[in-house]
Amino acid sequence: MSLSDIQKDALQELGNIGAAHAATTLSQMLNSPVEMSVPKVIAVDIAKLSEYIGEDPSAMVAFELQGEIPHGGYVIWYLSRDSAIRITNTMLGMTDTDRPFNEMDESALREVGNIMVSAYLDGTAELLGFVMLPSPPSLVIDMAHAAMQSLIAQMAEEINEVFLFRTDLTCLEHKIDSDIILMPENSSLHKMLNLLEEMMKPPV
Repeated sequence: MSLSDIQKDALQELGNIGAAHAATTLSQMLNSPVEMSVPKVIAVDIAKLSEYIGEDPSAMVAFELQGEIPHGGYVIWYLSRDSAIRITNTMLGMTDTDRPFNEMDESALREVGNIMVSAYLDGTAELLGFVMLPSPPSLVIDMAHAAMQSLIAQMAEEINEVFLFRTDLTCLEHKIDSDIILMPENSSLHKMLNLLEEMMKPPV
């Protein structure tokens, strides 16, 4: 599936609004400024996914999109293992970064991810006019590419290409780098595009 420039711009604005809500929420939780990159909308061949995701150890808090679009794809809060430890240290009042994950880390990541992703989807709902709800969070700690491949394998549709809405979120004070990735299934993507195109039509 190819997108026109207008469609890419519309989807980028959708990602921008959602990510701005998530960045504001993360900033409030960390009590520190969080910088946000311009969202990227990337069509990725599954066979080349590792070129975009990488192979580093990471933590992914993944949510299936629910609500008005059942099985609508996934929204993922992705961060490196080091960043995951730093963010849980900040949330839990700890300082040791050279330590293994424990149950408190996992619980904190799920909770922070749930709050951020809910804010992200609230932002997109304001623009689209329909609700996408997050499923209960699923935490995966693995090589990034392997974790993403596992999610794609669970998608309801047989697909060879995925669209990633990717936004970098960075907190310089705590040295935290993370991404919010929206990965809709094709049916969800078509519905988003149709709604956005209707909004962009000039009034009659």
